[in-house]
This record gives sequence, C-alpha cells and structure tokens, in this order.
Amino acid sequence: MIFPHRPPAGHQLPESVPVDDKISAVPTRHIVTAYDEQLNKLHGFIREMGQLAGAQIVDAVAALTDRDGALATRVMERDRRLDELEREAEAQTIRLLALRQPVANDLRVVVAALRISNNLERIGDFASNVAKRSLALDALPEISLTHSMIPIGRAVSEMLANVMQAYETDDLQAALAVRQRDEEVDRAYTALFRELLTYMMESPQRITACTHLLFAAKNLERIGDHTTNIAETICFRIQGEALAVERAKGDDTSTVTVMPG
Repeated sequence: MIFPHRPPAGHQLPESVPVDDKISAVPTRHIVTAYDEQLNKLHGFIREMGQLAGAQIVDAVAALTDRDGALATRVMERDRRLDELEREAEAQTIRLLALRQPVANDLRVVVAALRISNNLERIGDFASNVAKRSLALDALPEISLTHSMIPIGRAVSEMLANVMQAYETDDLQAALAVRQRDEEVDRAYTALFRELLTYMMESPQRITACTHLLFAAKNLERIGDHTTNIAETICFRIQGEALAVERAKGDDTSTVTVMPG
C-alpha cells in the first residue's frame, strides 16, 4: 500500500486531517509526509507477516505429510520472526495513535492493522504447533490418513493468500469470499475428525498417531478461523462497521459419535 504525498505549495495544515466516516477505506493522503511513511512502515510489517505466515502453513503441512523433521524444525524456528514482527507492528501502532491521533477512516486503518497482526501471529503459532506434531509423528509408524491433512492445509493456505490480497487492495468482495470459505474448512475438519475416530477404533495400536493428527487438524482449522477474523477486520476497515450477519460454522465435532462396527 503506497501513500503518495504531494503537499500544496505554501500551505501549512495539521498533521492529521479528519475525514468523513463514509469515505473509502483506501488510506487518506496526508499533508505531513512523515505520517504516510509511518503508515507505510506499519503496512510493511503486516505484509511481511502475511508472507511469512503463508510460508509457515505450506511448510508445516509438507513437514507433516513428508515426515521431514528438518523442515519441521525450521518452521518452529521461524515462528520467532513472526513474534518479533507482531511486537514491531504493535509498537508502530502505539506511536501512530499517540503522535498522530488519527480519526475516522485513519483510525480504522491503524486499528485494523493491529488486529490483523495479532491474528497473523496466532496463525504462525498454529503452524508451528503442526510442525511439533510432525516431529512426534516421525517417531511412530506412518499411517495413510496423514495425507488427509493436505486438502485442509491447501484450503487455509489459499484463504490466507486471498485475504492478504484483499488487504492490499481494499477488496470487500474478496474479503467476504474468504469469510464464506471458513465453513468449508470446518466441514473438512469434521469429516477428518470422524475418519480418525473410526480409524482409532479399528486400529487401537495407532491411537497415539491419530491423536497427534487430530491436534494437527484442529490447528489447521484454527488457522482458518483466524484468517476469517482477518477478513472480517478488512470488512470493518472498508465499511466502518462490523458485519451484521454471524459467520456460518460447519464444525460439528462436539456432537460426533462413532459406534463400534
């Protein structure tokens, strides 16, 4: 996101110019160049976090399905960078709020960036947890259901890529489309949950491996939830109000029962 600045000759204006609440979510061009630079720096943190979080998801699932312990270790080590970026984004947000005192659209832009950075950091944590489960599974006999993680991993990876594109372009429809996919991820998780329970009943000796897969699948489902949070935050930034309709949910694992055959 670029915030060009062309100050009119001979004019001295306040550092932040209030704008109407109904104005476009595209950030305002400001009279003070330093303000735009600070906003660009904040968005740079968000952009880097989105790219790194996306890579973490892809690599965590690959480490799990390929039984690649070295890759799993790298995923866990890289999580520290996401933590650092979140702290930097938070500090930059506090500076903007304290020094520039943004209002209306500007305030939504800054607050949205803070919310998004928090969700991206959590996505990184869940990806790291998948990598940890991968290391535990490496010590156990392989089970075929490991590859059932791929569709969920692909879905949440696509959701994150799409939501970060919506963030860059202020695309309301793209953000809403990501939000709608959360139910798809929930249903895929419920199906895998049921499949793993059945497998454990039929092969009790694989209960440990299946349990690790259950937790890994739940982590991916939570990544979908946090990606949806980002989509809803983008909608808030653009529209100036929260979405009125509650998101659809397809996670029915709390009511799943599997009877012995």
